[in-house]
Amino acid sequence: MSWNNKYSIPFADKSRRNLRADCESCFGLCCVALYFSASEGFPIHKDAGQPCPNLQPDFRCCVHKSLSERGLKGCTAFDCFGAGQKVSQVTYGGHDWRKIPESAKQMYEVFHIMRQIHEMVWYLTEALTLQPARPIHAALSSMLDETKRLTRLSPDALLELDVAVHRADVNTLLLKTSELVRAEARRGQKKAHSGHRKTFGRGAYLIAADLRGTDLSGTDFIGADFRDADLRGADLTRSIFLTQAQINAANGDNSTKLPSSLTRPTHWGNSKL
Repeated sequence: MSWNNKYSIPFADKSRRNLRADCESCFGLCCVALYFSASEGFPIHKDAGQPCPNLQPDFRCCVHKSLSERGLKGCTAFDCFGAGQKVSQVTYGGHDWRKIPESAKQMYEVFHIMRQIHEMVWYLTEALTLQPARPIHAALSSMLDETKRLTRLSPDALLELDVAVHRADVNTLLLKTSELVRAEARRGQKKAHSGHRKTFGRGAYLIAADLRGTDLSGTDFIGADFRDADLRGADLTRSIFLTQAQINAANGDNSTKLPSSLTRPTHWGNSKL
């Protein structure tokens, strides 16, 4: 039996369109609101609230097309899950921090909160496509509706929100989802599998890990650190809770198999194993 619920996939694909960064509709919030250090794959040390020197007046990055060539791994790996355009165009109605500087500090704080909420929406949306999780789909759907409602709150209400409490409630359901999927994967191990198969626990430390040609079916990747992991020839199509940011931080090629919800990074090579 397929792990994907065919009735939920179109719904998931439609929902995920709003969970992908649309930099054209954002006020460069990731380039301003975030702190980063040159030791973390970014160009320089930058304090939170300080615009990156590469951010132009139109909120575009002047080196965006050459991030990989410049070795700016922190920039290529970051993903706001669509929080940037949501805060820019919905929460603040198209009023940017340059024209209304008095709102800047609040906008940056709201962006941090919105990104966390959008990330939870991403995971819950995926959970609803997983066939083994059908016993808890009603609970997942209810939690997804509530989490989406939070994205429509006013700036003041978002700042008052206890994100940690809501994340804990979401995580309880995601853990149950993971258990159901992994149980299905274990049952599937009795059948023949091609390639080398591995599984890892949540939050796995996979920096520079050699995962070439590995079958990663049933692996829960929430919190996994993929920086410089070698995914050439790996099969991640039936892994769960994998994000674009994780894929962007890894190395792969045209033989790497990805879930349909993710995009092959342009900086990946084309050579096969």
